[in-house]
Amino acid sequence: MSADAQLYEEAFTITALAPQAYDRVTRLLATSTDATTSLTLDINSELYPLQPGENITFLLAQTLNLDGTIEDVSKKGWRPSKSSGGGGGNGGMGESTLADLWDYVCYGKVYRHEDVGEGGNIKVYVSFGGLLCCLDGPYKKLSPLRIDNVYMLLKK
Repeated sequence: MSADAQLYEEAFTITALAPQAYDRVTRLLATSTDATTSLTLDINSELYPLQPGENITFLLAQTLNLDGTIEDVSKKGWRPSKSSGGGGGNGGMGESTLADLWDYVCYGKVYRHEDVGEGGNIKVYVSFGGLLCCLDGPYKKLSPLRIDNVYMLLKK
């Protein structure tokens, strides 16, 4: 996959789970393995349960296409259609995508950037259909996230 299509990838350790306000939604708090970035993320805990102490890999990408090509999802949606035929090892549902390699995938909108001002850190806020994400870390690492839409991918 094109390095430009992968905007941010980091390993995190889950430090805590916030008290649940909604059924099937967990807000997790995590710190990157190099301790420079913090992650606050809402996930569907029924689909992807996580616990404090677990390690996850977190990726934000512009596309799910393995060749890095970016498609216009506003016309067809972000999921491949069931009629897209072809091989690819995913049940005849079209070509393989980056999503086949990860456990949990969401599509969302980057809706806010906030300069924290201390040591060159920024905060990036993303909404995945109401499930929210906040990354707080060095500007140099998070500056590629100054785009509109992203795919979030998680795996243990």
